[in-house]
Amino acid sequence: MADVDEFFHRLDPDMCVVTASAAGERAGCLVGFASQCSIRPPRFAVWLSKANHTYRVARTAHCLAVHLLTSGQRDLAVLFGGETGDETDKFARADWREGPGGAPVLTGAAAWLVGEVLHRTDGGDHVCFVLEPLGWGQGPAGPLLRLSGALPIAPGHPVE
Repeated sequence: MADVDEFFHRLDPDMCVVTASAAGERAGCLVGFASQCSIRPPRFAVWLSKANHTYRVARTAHCLAVHLLTSGQRDLAVLFGGETGDETDKFARADWREGPGGAPVLTGAAAWLVGEVLHRTDGGDHVCFVLEPLGWGQGPAGPLLRLSGALPIAPGHPVE
């Protein structure tokens, strides 16, 4: 297999918080693997690590919410990226409401999109969730939080 670490280290994607709700349980995590994946019809793809609590809830969720954060919303990034839902109720420490399809929407996010899960595809240590947008909204303006700004956050669930 090719050693592509240096290629990957040059990437600096926007960071997102993905939230899910299923079987009476809520979960959310910070992710860096997310992108629009189709124009017509509109689709969005987000990749969740198999190691984290959010993936376990998202496996049976009908909808996921994807939240963009501004670089000034580091507190939300630390909460959803540096804590694990196995030990912490992150939603007790964040302002949120129920969004389309029952997905938890973080009310202070720079922007959010809720999508119905159309497909799940195994990609190795992450699973891709392809979403059909059901609704979206926006909050504060400003430059988005990127991977380079989130690197100091110690992950709640390291890659296994």
